[in-house]
Amino acid sequence: MPRVVRDRLNSALVRRTATPGRHHDGGGLYLVVSEARDDATGRRARWWVWRGTVQGKRRELGLGSAELLPLKAARELAREYRRVAREGGDPTTLRRKSAIPTFEAAAREVWAAQIEGHARNPRHAAQWLGSLEAYAFPVIGSRSVDAVDQGEVLRVLAPIWTEKPETARRVRQRLRTVFAWARTAGHRTAPNPVDDVELGLARQKRVTGHHTALNWKELPGVLRRIEATGGTGALALRFTILTAARSGEVRGATWKEIDLEAGVWAIPAGRMKAGRPHRVPLTAAVLEALRLPVADPDALVFPAARRRDGTVPPLSDMTLAAVLKRLDVRVAADGTLETREGEGRVATVHGMRSTFRDWAEEAVSFPHEVKEAALAHAVGNKVEAAYRRTDLFDRRREMMDAWARWATAGGAAVVKLADHHG
Repeated sequence: MPRVVRDRLNSALVRRTATPGRHHDGGGLYLVVSEARDDATGRRARWWVWRGTVQGKRRELGLGSAELLPLKAARELAREYRRVAREGGDPTTLRRKSAIPTFEAAAREVWAAQIEGHARNPRHAAQWLGSLEAYAFPVIGSRSVDAVDQGEVLRVLAPIWTEKPETARRVRQRLRTVFAWARTAGHRTAPNPVDDVELGLARQKRVTGHHTALNWKELPGVLRRIEATGGTGALALRFTILTAARSGEVRGATWKEIDLEAGVWAIPAGRMKAGRPHRVPLTAAVLEALRLPVADPDALVFPAARRRDGTVPPLSDMTLAAVLKRLDVRVAADGTLETREGEGRVATVHGMRSTFRDWAEEAVSFPHEVKEAALAHAVGNKVEAAYRRTDLFDRRREMMDAWARWATAGGAAVVKLADHHG
């Protein structure tokens, strides 16, 4: 159960609070802020619920979206629910059956209230509604939103699940959002029909294509161009390259994870792909890519622009990729820079990890396990994992110092380091 913040609300808190959980207003009224963010807007959904005893049983009833129902109206509705319950009635009868919208009407209401005008760009907002118009409305658009079952959701997703996997996953997320809104608005009492729908769908094929990677010998020149580019996105990209970290780990980093004096970035298990805490050595070159810390230790190291509701989201992955696209860092099949305009493919942010791995194989002689630990790769062999009692931090610091020296050296000759196996 989400944590409860016991603090009487006001209109400003309702609009701006970004803390996930239940925010208690009194009289059984709660503002619920979701853990997840919408894929188009980056905003957390928020809705009203009333909790009380109805005919001898504890019940939790949705009152509607906080985007559509202001605080004053939510209090009045909660007060009416409480009155009906005390008189022995069922508050859910306050909503007439004829008021329940079709799935299409519900989806358009969610889009108007939560997506349109809130998306990061107009194209995302159009795609949010357009995907439902193309794939969901023809199948379930005219159905009452309280009547749609899991079989009908399967009929929406099955035709595109393996043919257009990324589109299908986004449609699934948007379906889930609409049905979650319907429940909290009191239009639906059955569970969300999108939950566990994957069990009835074919297994999607794994994409085996590689991320476009830059040849490591080209990196110093590209890094100089990145350094000359202003903006938080360029700083975050430089930090990502010099730490060989994943983009998501960098974008979610907070100041409480960074120890500037010790030169250590401690990433908690919950933010790591392998689910284990990970320490990253921060070299002098990496520390130069950091802005001065702020007073709030929970603040993001590389924040995006503040939103209208006062929240500060992390940078999107596209922000870092846009730096490489803006600089037109295009590479040929062998990773070398393409000199002809428009030729080759733009290097990817994740591909920079491959650039680091190739450098580690070809330019220096550190043991395999040190290279894998630097990339925070999971240990595949159970026996090896059982006996590996260290994260090889000191050895990794040596290697990352060498990586930073190469990347920032401006194309100096490669120096094969002494064998480090002993």
